[in-house]
Amino acid sequence: MPSSPPVNRQSVANLDRAAVRRAFERAADSYDAAAVLQRTVADELLGRLDLMTLKPQRILDLGCGTGYCARALQKRYGKARVFGLDLAHGMACAAKKRCGWRSRQHFACGDAESLPFASDSFDLVVSSLALQWCQPDPAFTEMARVLRPGGALLFASFGPDTLMELRQAWKDVDNETRVHDFIDMHDLGDAMLRAGLSDPVVDMDKRVLTYPDLAGLLRDLKDIGASNASQARPRTLTGRARFDRLHAAYERFRNEQGRLPATYEVVYGHAVLAPGAGVGAQPQDPDRQFVDFAP
Repeated sequence: MPSSPPVNRQSVANLDRAAVRRAFERAADSYDAAAVLQRTVADELLGRLDLMTLKPQRILDLGCGTGYCARALQKRYGKARVFGLDLAHGMACAAKKRCGWRSRQHFACGDAESLPFASDSFDLVVSSLALQWCQPDPAFTEMARVLRPGGALLFASFGPDTLMELRQAWKDVDNETRVHDFIDMHDLGDAMLRAGLSDPVVDMDKRVLTYPDLAGLLRDLKDIGASNASQARPRTLTGRARFDRLHAAYERFRNEQGRLPATYEVVYGHAVLAPGAGVGAQPQDPDRQFVDFAP
């Protein structure tokens, strides 16, 4: 199997957030049918709550997509109010449609790097496969800000070996930035510490999906909204000849069963906001309205 090249941290820092939003807006209707791995990862992440003695009253599902985690969290913590936030309005609307009219789930459109919630709002923040589309420092800083002291954060993200076969195949074709740069788990752990979170723990698992052909992989990536959001990505159409070369380059990864693998490095992490920590005051931002849950 190929090894991934080092992550270009400048590329990670220069995400095109508008491109991320557009990709997920387009994928709102097709997401659920293609998001098999996403549900598997979410189930693994939520299963880790079994090890925590939490009784949260308010929960944030950050990067909620079509609401899979929010529904599971509501089932697990029946008396809690669950808030789902997604960068794409279409995803938040899809999540809202999937919950019953008597549900204690609420969904809105917003940015993980600029959360529309007052400080100390949530007892638990869960984010499954959304952080790879954010800059980690502002995202973790905001998550720490909206956590109540004693609250917990759990997340899953993709690490740099994700789609390493596709990355290597494109590298054989040209030197353009064709695949999204994913953040190393140690960098995510460091970012949690910088945000004022305590006892960060990160671990990694690898999952391999297989396809009969490359077209199937590319179709799944499009259907879940997984685009290359680097500012350095090519802005011109990719011609047929270049795609033919990509298909030929990917063929060398075909396995003994005659299928093409796509590797995903899944990073899991959790941390707490220590009692009495008090991370940061509410930002004084005249352009941002905050939801305040004060009685």
